[in-house]
Amino acid sequence: MSFNLSNSIEHTLLKPGTTMSEVDKLCLEASLENFYAVCIPAKYIVNARKMLDGSNVKVVTIISFPLGGNSPDSKVQEIEDALAKGADELDMVIDLTALKSGNYKQLEYEIETCLKPVYSEGKVLKVIVESGILTKNELLECCRLYSNYDIDFMKTSTGFASRGATVEAVRTMRANLPYRVGIKASGGIRTYQAALDLIEAGALRLGTSASVQIMKESRNINQ
Repeated sequence: MSFNLSNSIEHTLLKPGTTMSEVDKLCLEASLENFYAVCIPAKYIVNARKMLDGSNVKVVTIISFPLGGNSPDSKVQEIEDALAKGADELDMVIDLTALKSGNYKQLEYEIETCLKPVYSEGKVLKVIVESGILTKNELLECCRLYSNYDIDFMKTSTGFASRGATVEAVRTMRANLPYRVGIKASGGIRTYQAALDLIEAGALRLGTSASVQIMKESRNINQ
């Protein structure tokens, strides 16, 4: 393989009712598999940092998840809290109602406001656009708008919509974003082949809860 699959994976646990013991298990799996990161609710950041001490695994959390409707000021408070707890990267759902309404000025204000605390701490911001509920033109508008800002990644999905990451969406994003902006595919990635297809389409990171099974498939196929 020409890339390190495990180091492209953000081992994810964002289901309602997630417990600390489940997060502990997630962190242990991430350490053993050498995943890039764990992606967890903000309330478990401190615990995850302790569990991952001594490893290279980063801690990612979510902002305004999964609907994105919080005000920019509320999102900033979430961001500052997550950073204070020790998050390395932040996956923020954009204001999807503003996007669907064509209110791009609101989206510009939101990203300008939310990038400030991320910049000041030198951390990573991914914007989640929920590509599965967007028209192609709406996805293209997202690419156009966020190309004007120093975001680190555009992320396809929360995993809570009816449709998650698709090869078509990732290809569209890669063709219409500057290469300094990475792509994180997430939502419904459950097999090794699906992971490969999304990486080939242009994804740099994969967010999935099926990470361990994907790596098991990878070893079985490539042994």
